[in-house]
Amino acid sequence: MGAPEKEPSTAGSGEFCGLESAAWAGVGAGWRPLYGSFHRWGFSFEWHDFQAADEGVDWGASFHPDSLEICFNRMGEATVTGEQGAVQFAADTLGFYVPGREGLAAIRGGGRRHQFLTLELDRGFVRHHAGDHRDALHPVVQGFLEEGSESVAAGGVSEVRRLTPGQVDLIRWLRSPPVGEAARRAWYEARALDVVAELCFVVREPVLFCERQHRLQRDRITEAISILKRRLADPPGLDELAREIGVSGCYLSRTFSREMGISLSQYLRRLRLERAAELLRSGEYNVTEAAFEVGYNSLSHFSTSFHEMFGVCPGLYPILRQGNGPDLGRTAR
Repeated sequence: MGAPEKEPSTAGSGEFCGLESAAWAGVGAGWRPLYGSFHRWGFSFEWHDFQAADEGVDWGASFHPDSLEICFNRMGEATVTGEQGAVQFAADTLGFYVPGREGLAAIRGGGRRHQFLTLELDRGFVRHHAGDHRDALHPVVQGFLEEGSESVAAGGVSEVRRLTPGQVDLIRWLRSPPVGEAARRAWYEARALDVVAELCFVVREPVLFCERQHRLQRDRITEAISILKRRLADPPGLDELAREIGVSGCYLSRTFSREMGISLSQYLRRLRLERAAELLRSGEYNVTEAAFEVGYNSLSHFSTSFHEMFGVCPGLYPILRQGNGPDLGRTAR
């Protein structure tokens, strides 16, 4: 693994639209293309992390008129106003919007730090992957695909919903992809399709029961995550954790792995190491203290695990982090 928190290269990202560059000129490095090419490949990911001036930021000036843009809002408040009214993006929410030919009014609050990721999608990209199932798309997305219609001219805004733990972790992965340069286009395009599949299609009535069950599973996983975070130094075993949230150990293990993509033990290991990294960055803990604080009794085991995850030994980690801005909040998937 490379250096800790190494940001992905934008090599191969293609030309990012001058509209966005001009709109974000005032925030400097606070706007950064991650990967993609809206014009060539039909998708682009962008990361934003900046302190807004007192008068706020005209967010709408960055919207491309022929795009569907999905916003994962981690920090800061914003308002997007369409024909159907205004929607509010608070911290840890997401939503999507189609600016349309007439544009949308969108403002990010002044005097606040804003931290959010956007995925910009071209009409052809969405149309191709929707295939013959356009009637299953969200109404805003359906309008986006009806080229020449009044809905395209006017644009539209979806409802805003809370970010799930998995979506928060996706943001972190997008900023630090787990693949080499040669595989990045395929990896980022796959993540764009994941987002489209999860957010742009509407669950119809016949599968509402399944959706309720899925939400219940996610709630239980969120509760398990919360318990593990509180008890990093002395975590409960699988059966004890399962009892606390009212399920069997087998059920919890199976659903956690399916929903989160890693096992509970792997997730706990990552949580511990990420917390240790935070303690080391604070400057208030040395390596031994950080290791014990998160439940490692073997310093050599801690050092080996830390190096595997961050690409550097824990003793050097705080030095390499000097001068870097605050990290994105971490709710691991």
